[in-house]
Amino acid sequence: MIIEGKAISYLQDNINTDEIIPARYLNTSDPDQLASHCMEDLDKEFLTRKKAIGADILVTGSNMGCGSSREHAPIAIKHAGIKAIIAPSFARIFFRNAINTGLPIFECKDPEFFKAVKNGDVLRIHADQGTVENTTTGKKHAIQHMPAFLQELIKVGGLVPFAKAIVKKSK
Repeated sequence: MIIEGKAISYLQDNINTDEIIPARYLNTSDPDQLASHCMEDLDKEFLTRKKAIGADILVTGSNMGCGSSREHAPIAIKHAGIKAIIAPSFARIFFRNAINTGLPIFECKDPEFFKAVKNGDVLRIHADQGTVENTTTGKKHAIQHMPAFLQELIKVGGLVPFAKAIVKKSK
């Protein structure tokens, strides 16, 4: 799987699920409603900035998605038009929720990647190879390799569609 897009960068550590989708919006599970409030407690201009840049790959600091275990957070991010997230580390429950909802996330331990990436840089993620290339700067960096079965799960839209496809094949 190859994912290419423009970066939007928020390099602070510990971006929590309340900042991703504030609790006051948890009275809905509508993905478009959630997306309309994505990251607003972190940056009220997130959606405007994202649109102006044409960004669809989110780059953050470590421990991304800490806080509560709500699935609303990765759903909001995905439906706001983010195709992938790259961070040094993720809260484990956020990691699992992101994969389960079909949002690919990648750990990159190379601090040079985070020092160099700028808003609007074009990134090309090679899940098979375990690399991210900043095509704007020409630099490649190692990321956590994504196993083939997780790539397939992402391609079909998450855990529920993946499980339904398995059940359908077995009939």
